[in-house]
Amino acid sequence: MSRIKLSFLVATILTLLLLAFTVDAQSSADVVFDLEAYGNIVPGTDITTALANAWKDACASGRSSAIVIPGGTFEVREGNFAGPCKNRIDFQLGGTLRAPKALPGDNWIIFAHIDRLTVSGGGVFDGQGKEAWGKNDCHKRINCAQLPVSLRFNFITNSIVTRITSLDSKNFHINVLGCNNLTFHNINIIAPGNSPNTDGIHIGRSNKITITKSKIATGDDCISLGDGSRQIEVANVTCGPGHGISVGSLGRYTNEEPVEGVLVKNCTMINTTNGVRIKTWPGSAAGGTATDMHFLDIIMVNVGNPILIDQEYCPWNQCNRQVPSKIKISKVSFENIRGSSATPVAIKLICSRSFPCEEVKFRDIDLTPNGITGPITSQCTNVRPIVSGKQNPKICASPYQPPLNSFTVDAQSSADVVFDLEAYGNIVPGTDITTALANAWKDACASGRSSAIVIPGGTFEVREGKFAGPCKNRIDFQLGGTLRAPKTLPGDNWITFAQGKE
Repeated sequence: MSRIKLSFLVATILTLLLLAFTVDAQSSADVVFDLEAYGNIVPGTDITTALANAWKDACASGRSSAIVIPGGTFEVREGNFAGPCKNRIDFQLGGTLRAPKALPGDNWIIFAHIDRLTVSGGGVFDGQGKEAWGKNDCHKRINCAQLPVSLRFNFITNSIVTRITSLDSKNFHINVLGCNNLTFHNINIIAPGNSPNTDGIHIGRSNKITITKSKIATGDDCISLGDGSRQIEVANVTCGPGHGISVGSLGRYTNEEPVEGVLVKNCTMINTTNGVRIKTWPGSAAGGTATDMHFLDIIMVNVGNPILIDQEYCPWNQCNRQVPSKIKISKVSFENIRGSSATPVAIKLICSRSFPCEEVKFRDIDLTPNGITGPITSQCTNVRPIVSGKQNPKICASPYQPPLNSFTVDAQSSADVVFDLEAYGNIVPGTDITTALANAWKDACASGRSSAIVIPGGTFEVREGKFAGPCKNRIDFQLGGTLRAPKTLPGDNWITFAQGKE
């Protein structure tokens, strides 16, 4: 073959590759819906309508389909890609979809009620969030205006999202709700460290979600797990800048669902404000649980708060830290976590005084200080960690001591529910707590679960106490301080326990 013919052949092939709407090599779709059939698809133009029409046809097709978006930058005002669809769909983005700089509502791109969806192609979802970040006032107002989430996956099943980038979202980059068996693989998330509320991937009320081999750099949590997150696995993720990988925040709203079954492994945190953390609000709207959560083989590089349980999470002081969290944390492990801490307290475990953390285990922790003077330490409140292997720093080396005037369940208690006197009045040493005690007893006695009533350290006045059953389950009445009777007391009783079950 002559050199001229060979050059012409190469040029022809390159031209075809550049111009063709090529289906991803991994796709085996039976039908390709070509956007050129839906309008003039030229980089720089708005393809909102073309995409909507292509999705409608692909979703209605009885054969597996692919929608292929070519290289180039295209404007998309909004995208609502909803099912159920008749067969599987591959949504392949080869270029960049760009959101409006000003976008009303709280959504940009939504995939909803779809089974066997693939989103791939190596392209970019550009949220153009820079102007919106300056309008974020959530640090000032608890009921602030919600900015749009770039990508929502609602009620998606048996699907995969791979080889895409989310750039500069106005709010969360990716939000996952009500999904089952959904994998995120080789995802790239990019936003500056000062971009507010730009969580990388937020998961809520979903089951069997996997995040693997991804890079997340953003201004909030790289990954955050809300209520109802079950059987979540995060592996081989690099996070930074950002706020780390978090379970929570939990307890802010009523009717929250339990968190159960979280595995975070083989991840690296770089220059993040937190490492791995569990966070719940004090003064929780309702009780709840977070259990079976495990963090192992994590590398920390200049990370603030590398290991953190914070049950007094109260951003911008928009809550009451004096009222303990009602979220029960249990069965947590931290194993083979190593690297450097940017804060003097490298391990901080602040658990609820009403629902102390249980079964929190540490094994082989090796953290060193970075950029700070003096050694790093640990801090523990309302938790007795179980420690084995290497400890650097020493994990709560001093004996556990509950804080003064705390409402802490006795170590021998295994009560399911704690009735906190603070919920029944202003519990201050020197005051009369007769009515608060009576009301707490009434609720505990009526509970179908084992209960504890805990009276803190300090001296309190009690005119009389009639704690009568029969009760529905056992009750622990734990007195940590002093109850003081009136100097003059009519009748022949002061405190009476009667007809109890146990």
